[in-house]
Amino acid sequence: MKNIGTLKRNNRNGYAQTIAHYQTQKCAGRPLKQACNPNRDDRAIEANHNLNRLRQQAEKRLKSKRGIQKRKQRCYDAEPVFADTKHNHHFKRFMLRGIEKASVGTGLLAIAHNLRKKIA
Repeated sequence: MKNIGTLKRNNRNGYAQTIAHYQTQKCAGRPLKQACNPNRDDRAIEANHNLNRLRQQAEKRLKSKRGIQKRKQRCYDAEPVFADTKHNHHFKRFMLRGIEKASVGTGLLAIAHNLRKKIA
């Protein structure tokens, strides 16, 4: 595939991305064109090389010894807090709608949890 150009655009969060565009050439006479690309036009794809590089870095960190140790530690640190909130506080869903109101509800649950830990 041949690089036909790059495009800079912002994603939903406002992060600037550089997207590379690739397109096949001279597919008209190929015997397997219909199996590869049933469209009339030549096949074109987009690739974000920086995103692919960051994904590989994250995967490498997760699979390292330290990453495995951190993932095992999460079972003891974070998950019991959510289980306690669901089971002991009977918290199944937020009562109010909207991000701001749900954030307030989460903050109140966190304060209650921290106070209970402080007392115990």
